[in-house]
Amino acid sequence: MSSPLVLILASASPRRTELLRAAGIPHRVLVAAVTEHEDPTTDPAKMVLHNARLKAEAVSRLHPDALVLGSDTTVALGDRALNKPADLFESRAMLRSLSGREHTVHTGLCLLCPELGIDESHDVTAWVRFRDLSEDDIRRYQSLVDTLDKAGAYGIQQGKEIIIADFQQPISTIMGLPVEFVKARLASLGVLERITA
Repeated sequence: MSSPLVLILASASPRRTELLRAAGIPHRVLVAAVTEHEDPTTDPAKMVLHNARLKAEAVSRLHPDALVLGSDTTVALGDRALNKPADLFESRAMLRSLSGREHTVHTGLCLLCPELGIDESHDVTAWVRFRDLSEDDIRRYQSLVDTLDKAGAYGIQQGKEIIIADFQQPISTIMGLPVEFVKARLASLGVLERITA
């Protein structure tokens, strides 16, 4: 029988933990002490891949025998990244810019386990189309959701009926961790059955 393998999620996001738990993937959480690159003019795919690897490498150095999962998500309108807004004014501006338009959500993933020779990165994307938003819609959404804590000033898991017209499944990609993709990669690498908390 293969030896057990610990999966460590290198992320402070409670949504990512919830998604892994709901998918039945045991894991531990260790927040990486890193400074993420968040220049909105950087290519969004490159940015999330860079940040996901940054988190994974920081934790993997401390736990080289564990499988570490780093992840980072941003919203891209064209080639511009919409990261977490600095204040409610910027949040309103982001929601206005997304109104009536389709955009892309990028989630970068990095899986590292030096002892098993696992080192891979992926950019998983999904499209989202917003409704035409009035100022009242934006105010109502901001009163319901903490828009300062989310890339693009929105989260699909709450209040989506106010702002979203349509989106690409699976919803987990837009929530910040494409857990179906992660589970498929773990199975393909032959480690899914070995993972334990």
